[in-house]
Amino acid sequence: MGIFVAQRYIPRYISVMTSFQRGIAVQGPAKIWRWAALFLVAGAAGTACADVTVFAAASLKEALDAQVRIFQRDTRERIIVAYGSSTALARQIDAGAPADVFIAADVESMDYADGRGLVDRRSRIILLRNCLALIAPANSAVDLSIVPGFALAAALGDARLAMGNPDSVPAGKYAKRALQSLGVWESVEKHVARTENVRAALALVARGEAPLGIVYVTDALAENHVRVLGLFPESSHPPIVYPAAIVAGRASPRAQALLNYLVSDAARSI
Repeated sequence: MGIFVAQRYIPRYISVMTSFQRGIAVQGPAKIWRWAALFLVAGAAGTACADVTVFAAASLKEALDAQVRIFQRDTRERIIVAYGSSTALARQIDAGAPADVFIAADVESMDYADGRGLVDRRSRIILLRNCLALIAPANSAVDLSIVPGFALAAALGDARLAMGNPDSVPAGKYAKRALQSLGVWESVEKHVARTENVRAALALVARGEAPLGIVYVTDALAENHVRVLGLFPESSHPPIVYPAAIVAGRASPRAQALLNYLVSDAARSI
């Protein structure tokens, strides 16, 4: 039941906040808080029927959906998972969004939540790790080796490089750091298609709307319409880890049980 509820709830919930996030730079405080109020009302109905509500990084979708299905089957608990950019999700929790568990795609977003007292620090764990991949459409003939000074700009030409917004999206921040480390950021910066989350960057490449993109390798492996050209050296960017924690004031045996399950060998084998 929880999975079906999540599918109805997530588009309404996240679409409101996505519009809110895009408008921050151009709208005044009054307009921003009207968006925030609308978001909170939309979220309330969806979470009322959930035993545990999880806010999770978009790049976790396939793996976490599979894990949640098994957890629900075995426990009969009802879980709702809302996916989005870690930075945006942390800010939504800060605005009062009804989440029980927060799973971020970077330490910075979790530190933001922790620093504002939004999560129970004692519950913080590192859930998993990931790698950064350069991708192209599955039918692309592009061939690139990721080395210092590699010809990324030449491969792009006048086209766009799809990646998360490096100002706000963890995957985009990692990508920028990697490109800077390899000495090619300045040559491609003006060609970056800055997306609101890593899955949006993946979609641009999968649809052939961008010839190249940078995403987590887990995203690339979940999409048949792209292929991996190579992995960025781990030394070119900070470690990609996914911290998780229970939201402050939302501790419950059910939330803790879910978190315990997600770090178990059974969950990791999925």
